[in-house]
Amino acid sequence: MIGMGMTEKQGGSDVRSNQTQARAIAAGGRGGAYELVGHKWFFSAPQCDAHLVLARTHDHVGLSCFFVPRFTPDGSKNAVQIQRLKDKLGNRSNASSEVEFLDAFGIMIGDEGRGVPTIIEMANYTRLDCVIGSAALMRAALVQAIHHARRRSAFGRNLVDQPLMRNVLADLALESEAATVLFMRLAHAFEQSADVAPATSAASSSAALAERAWRRIVTPAAKYWVCKRTLEFIGEAMEVWGGNGYVETGPMARFYREAPVNSIWEGSGNVMCLDMLRAMEREPEAAQALFAQWQADAAAHPALRAALGKLPRRARTCRASRGLGTTHRTADRADRAGHAAREARARRCRGGVHCHASRGRLRRKRPRLRHAARHVRSCGHH
Repeated sequence: MIGMGMTEKQGGSDVRSNQTQARAIAAGGRGGAYELVGHKWFFSAPQCDAHLVLARTHDHVGLSCFFVPRFTPDGSKNAVQIQRLKDKLGNRSNASSEVEFLDAFGIMIGDEGRGVPTIIEMANYTRLDCVIGSAALMRAALVQAIHHARRRSAFGRNLVDQPLMRNVLADLALESEAATVLFMRLAHAFEQSADVAPATSAASSSAALAERAWRRIVTPAAKYWVCKRTLEFIGEAMEVWGGNGYVETGPMARFYREAPVNSIWEGSGNVMCLDMLRAMEREPEAAQALFAQWQADAAAHPALRAALGKLPRRARTCRASRGLGTTHRTADRADRAGHAAREARARRCRGGVHCHASRGRLRRKRPRLRHAARHVRSCGHH
């Protein structure tokens, strides 16, 4: 089992601020042996056989990726010192740790200075794991809720026979099924690996681009949505159980504590959204092939087709808002100034102050009902 060690205490998700250093033992470079000195704030899981670790070399400003085994080639334990295990909210059976590298042995994986692209390939698979794990939690909570509703009675009937409860269970079942179908489709895209035979026609080329878009664009979107929805989903299933769902003797409390972890690990919500937008910017042909595939699938569904028609426009708006240039900053300042002016006018309305100026100053008069009515109409407040 191979884990990862990327984040450090000074940077967190901003791994480009990492300070762990790697010193070449011999020639160095790709496949070369190094000694690592530094730390990792999250090192999961410490019992793994090896970890992929990001560190800097003296010869390159960028981060490089290193394979750090648990034992060195001579059989001795590698110099990875565990400082402590994290006292986590949930996911306790899967340990996370803080470690220090005291000249730890490591082998460079990939090209020097290209550590982030190298390790992100593994991180992308881990994001798929997060979607699968969250969908599995949904399914487990749904099964518990349905089982309880079939055997618990209230107001003279079993809960499952009450119309409102049936609505709740139906909504939960649909969302669980949708999450399952989504991760299965994502898994299919991951199986279509990048080293398959090159496309021989325009149709096969478009299909290959769409599969790549599923991996690079839909994966962060799926992780964002499914993992974030899991917490609310399990909370709803816990309500089906009532008070029994809130005690530790049942499974719901553990499900609830476990739910947030996949939404946070391997990039929280905002990081996933930015990663998706960046993937769309870097691979516009893949994004277009993906949209075309979806539109073909939605041809027989008017509501879905209409929703898909809005996606490209919204994506363009999001991409434009990412690079706030001078024009965007000016517009932002203008919006803030306009908002401040409207707020000031509203305050003057409430205080009985005229909107017009006299000799450069606002004149305050005693508010009268007739004047106040005219003033409100002229200001546009209702």
